[in-house]
Parts: sequence; structure tokens; C-alpha cells
Amino acid sequence: MKSKLQLKSVSKSFGTVVVIDNLSLDVATGELVCLIGASGSGKSTLLRCINLLEPIDGGEIWLDDFDIAEPSLDPDPIRRRIGLVFQSFNLFPHLNVMANITLAPRRVLGTGVAEAQAHAMELLERFGLADKAKAYPDHLSGGQQQRVAIVRTLAMQPELLLLDEITSALDPELVGEVLDVVRALKDSQMTMLLATHEMAFAREVADRVCFLDEGRLVESGLPSEVFTAPREKRTREFLARVLS
Repeated sequence: MKSKLQLKSVSKSFGTVVVIDNLSLDVATGELVCLIGASGSGKSTLLRCINLLEPIDGGEIWLDDFDIAEPSLDPDPIRRRIGLVFQSFNLFPHLNVMANITLAPRRVLGTGVAEAQAHAMELLERFGLADKAKAYPDHLSGGQQQRVAIVRTLAMQPELLLLDEITSALDPELVGEVLDVVRALKDSQMTMLLATHEMAFAREVADRVCFLDEGRLVESGLPSEVFTAPREKRTREFLARVLS
């Protein structure tokens, strides 16, 4: 299957601290890759580098057939092709759900109001939020806010979706409804790179699991391989701690 995303020897440092260390990774079209690892292992920084929110110090980031990390490129057209959902919901509190979702398509893509609202309602209905279109963020549960944040990203029709610990700010009973959205997106063949601490979920839905440690890709493989018989000592130590 053709690669949608290719990271080639990507490096990123903050001062003297190396956060991404010569990391290479391919993500195929329609693939769901889960990034696992301890806090501080580089997962979030890697996603921010892919979305060009952080410039890399070395290496290449290929989206389809060109290197998007070239310093001379305008990042805005590239970011329109890559959706990023953060840990925090980042919804505009003074706008209702419909306005939150339609703002970017109207302002950035030039979509008409009626078309933007129709597409937003399709997405809200798809993910069980149609009755919340006129609600404001502070009237929604955390799980509902995160689902709206995902819908807002999908309204821009991204080719690649980056998900950064999207359940970490939620109460445990709300995690499932957000992960159900990821399952639905996987079924629709959305290409996704998901940083997560939800080991059971990664084991269940990922096409591939990648273990990061100190900015390095230590191990990559099928969930059944990584979780059942990890090859690397550092992977075994991490899983023994988080699964105990």
C-alpha cells in the first residue's frame, strides 16, 4: 500500500535537549498507527512537527510525493491537508457548536455558509451530536467537547489526522465515547497517527503500534507482536510497568 506519510531521519531539539532523535516512520494510506511511550518520549512533539507547528532540525517529512518540511514552503496549504486534535478541546467558548465547526471551512476554504452548515450537520449526525448543534461548549460534557473538536477538524476534510492524547483530559467514563469516534474513522479508512496512553485501545484498533523512548522509535509492529512478545528490552520494561 502506498505511503501517505514518510518520516526520514527526523530530528528535533529544544536547546540541548534532543526530543526527536533520527526517527524514521512510514504510514500507509488508510492505516491507523498508534504511538505509545512514557510522557516525555516525544510523541506530542512528533505530531506537532508533522503538522509544521514545530520546525525540525534535520531529516524530511514527506506527505504523498513531496517534502513538506522544506523551510521555503508556505505551511498553511499543507496544514489544510493535515488535521491535528489536541489533548485540550480548544473550542471557542463564545461560539456554539455549529459556529465552532463551520468557522474554518468558511474563513480558510471559502465554503459558503449553507454548504458549511450542511456538512457540519452531516458530521454531527454521524457522531451522535446532532442535538448539540446550537449548544455552547460549557454546556457539553468533556467527551462531547472532544467529539466536537474532532468533528471540527474533520470539517476541513483532512487527508491525514493526527490525534494527540485525545482522552487524557477526560474522566474515565467519557473515554469510550471518544474512542468510538476513532473506531468509526478507522472503518472509513481515514489515515491516522494517534498518540495514546490507552494500551487496550491501541491493542484493539491499531494496524501498527510504535513504541517511542527518548525521541527514538525503539520498536514497531503489529499490536499482537508488540504487546504479546516485544523484541526490545526497553519495550518490555515499559509494558510491564503500564500493564501491571
